[in-house]
Amino acid sequence: LKIIAALAVFCVLIITHELGHFVVAKMSGIYVYSFNLGMGPKLFSFTKGETEYTIRLLPLGGSVMMMGEDDDTCDDDPRSFNRQAVWKRICTIAAGPLMNFVTAIVLFIIVFMMLGTASDANIIGGVIEGSAAEAAGLQAGDQILYIGDYLIEKWNDISPAIAAAGAGNPLDIVFLRDGVQQQLTLQPYFDEASGNWMIGIQSSVARQSLSTAIKLGFMQTYLFTKEIIVTLGAMILGKTAVELSGPVGIVTVIGEASTYGLMNVLLLTAYLSVNLGLLNLLPIPALDGSRIVFLAIEGLRGKPFDREKEGMVHAIGLLLLLGLMVLVTYQDIARLIN
Repeated sequence: LKIIAALAVFCVLIITHELGHFVVAKMSGIYVYSFNLGMGPKLFSFTKGETEYTIRLLPLGGSVMMMGEDDDTCDDDPRSFNRQAVWKRICTIAAGPLMNFVTAIVLFIIVFMMLGTASDANIIGGVIEGSAAEAAGLQAGDQILYIGDYLIEKWNDISPAIAAAGAGNPLDIVFLRDGVQQQLTLQPYFDEASGNWMIGIQSSVARQSLSTAIKLGFMQTYLFTKEIIVTLGAMILGKTAVELSGPVGIVTVIGEASTYGLMNVLLLTAYLSVNLGLLNLLPIPALDGSRIVFLAIEGLRGKPFDREKEGMVHAIGLLLLLGLMVLVTYQDIARLIN
C-alpha cells in the first residue's frame, strides 16, 4: 500500500508538470514528438496524432520532447520550438512549474470540500487512544465548557487554559454531552514533540463550501510557497541546516503519510507539488528556471544564445543535479539503515 501511494503521488506530480508544458506547446503550434512519463527503458507506448506517449521504467521524472527545443537543426520548420516568439517559448517552459501550483490549489480545494478543515468549535472531534482524555471518559461530540476556571468558547481557548492551570496539575473539566452538563477530573501529560501539556483530544472537522474552499486553496498554496522560500533563504544564509531528501526519502515520507489516511496523502502531495514547481523556477542549469532566464535575455538582446554553449550549460547542470541526487539518495538509505 505504501509503494502504491508513493507511485500515485509521483505520477500526479510528474504528469501535471509535463502536462503544463504539453498543453501550452500544442496551443503555441509547436510540434511535440513525445510525452514521456518516467525515465529509462520503455514499458509501454502508443501514438495518437503526431505525438508518441510512453511510460518508462523509473517513475522519477518525465519529459515533453519538442521539435527544435535543444538544437537548431529544425529552425526552418515553422512548428519548431526555436521558431516561436520568445514569449511563447517562455510560456511553454513556465507552464510546467505553474501547473504544479495549480495542482496544489486543486488538491487543497478537494481536501477542504471533501474532508474539511479543523473547526474552531469547542466540540471534541476525536479522543486519542491511550490518552488522559480517554482514560477519564471524554468522548467525541462532547462540548467543552470550562477547564478549571477558564471559559472555553472556541477550540483555541483549550491550550491556553491547560497551560494556565500549571505544569501537570489535575484539570477539572466541565462539558456538555447529549444536552446534559457533566464534570470530570483528569491528569494532563507533556508532549515532547510540541512542547505543550495536553489531554489527548482532537478538534472536529467542518467541510467547506466551494467558494470558501477555493479561497483557502489559494491561501494555503501561498503560505506553503512562502514557507519554502523562507526556508531556502535561511539555508543559503547558513541560518539553518541544509536538509534534502531524494526519491527514497520522499517515498518513505509518503508511505508514513498513507498510514494516517487519504487527507494526509493529499496534503503531502500538494506540498510536494509546490516544492517541485518552486524548485523548477529557480535559475539552476537544466531546470525550467534556467531556460526561462536564457529566453528572457534573448528577448532583451534581440538574438539567441549559441545553442551549443547553452546546451553545454544545461548538460553540466544536469550532471551536477544527478550527482546531488545520488548523494542525497545515499544519505536517505543510510538514515533508513540507522
